[in-house]
Amino acid sequence: MASRFQGVEQGPPIEVFLLNRLFTEDTFQNKVNLGVGAYRDENGKPWVLPIVRKMEKQLAADETLLHEYLPVLGLEQFCNASVAMLLGEDSPAIAAGKAFGVQVLSGTGGLRVGAEFLNKHLKYDTFYYSTPTWENHHLVFVNSGFTKPRSYRYWDPKTRGIDFDGFIEDLKSAPENAVILLHACAHNPTGIDPTREQWMKIADVMEERKLFPFFDSAYQGFASGDLDGDAWAVRYFVSRGFELVCAQSYAKNFGLYNERVGNLAVVLNESAHVARIKSQMTWIVRGMYSNPPAHGAHVVAAVLTNKQLFDEWRDHIKLMSTRVMQMREALRSELVKLGTPGNWDHIVKQIGLFSYTGLNQRQCEYLIQEYHIYLLKSGRINICGLNPGNVQYVAKAINDAVTKFPDDHDNRAKL
Repeated sequence: MASRFQGVEQGPPIEVFLLNRLFTEDTFQNKVNLGVGAYRDENGKPWVLPIVRKMEKQLAADETLLHEYLPVLGLEQFCNASVAMLLGEDSPAIAAGKAFGVQVLSGTGGLRVGAEFLNKHLKYDTFYYSTPTWENHHLVFVNSGFTKPRSYRYWDPKTRGIDFDGFIEDLKSAPENAVILLHACAHNPTGIDPTREQWMKIADVMEERKLFPFFDSAYQGFASGDLDGDAWAVRYFVSRGFELVCAQSYAKNFGLYNERVGNLAVVLNESAHVARIKSQMTWIVRGMYSNPPAHGAHVVAAVLTNKQLFDEWRDHIKLMSTRVMQMREALRSELVKLGTPGNWDHIVKQIGLFSYTGLNQRQCEYLIQEYHIYLLKSGRINICGLNPGNVQYVAKAINDAVTKFPDDHDNRAKL
């Protein structure tokens, strides 16, 4: 009997996970993984934050903790602490009962729950994402019911910065009630964020055009080491009176990648709507994964609600962000020392885990094939994949690739 499933086609591989597998299988001694978006220490090893280890030991010894279901919308202490971290302890929106959180499956889960709610209950069908953006944004929103994906200009390959005029022009032409997906800080993949003055202009246009802000906050604290600075854009929009949602992830800033710890923060202009919205989000979660996992949420909640633990954690994120900045400086310095064609200042102007190097696809393929340096074909690299032991090797390889395969379509030589 023929299988019912014989017509199912092979799906394309997810690039970043394919790269990780190829790296793992590679036996070359000096291989380098610049692909996967996870922190690595100066020895190229994964790092479990000491505060997380401490909390896990405490949780393991706490016999009052049972493996009972959490409420559908999650651990309330965790949600409240997450919203306070995002908006600030003294947020008027929190004080007025206009903001709340829903525990979700990391940042991706927050995007999915938020998008499905906006599509199902507000009937929004158009969303805008930056060119480029994290590749999963498009898939999540389309799978949530949005039928009109659009993009706004963001990266300018000539300047290695934001095409701000193009960005604003695209926002001005967006239809009313379009959902605008914004990176709260450490834009993925470019690492370039708007200035505060540019954020103000973005808010002006979005207010004028009646557009809806959907923030993705995957790197608060991790981006710069400053929790408040990394949340500035979200807080500014709230101060302007915007209603918005924000997907928060604790994968990077707590290193809880596989625990899928996230929060969806919702900010309204009237507290009277909170109960109804929560009731509808309860049914969305119920029909999707029923309720969230507890372990990671307990870890985060305990740290965020205890000043001593919070200060320890803040030291850890400062350490991680400082190492990233040092590796940016080191890579740029090595490229300059080698006389690599072009200007590489954009590497140190960018922020967060990633650098959009400006390398083209042919150069990236050459780095993988000849030097066993694994990176996305877009030229995005994870700066944490660099360390004092490999940064010279990577710089020499980039110098070779850029020299051997010059890019005639950009302005690199003129910068």
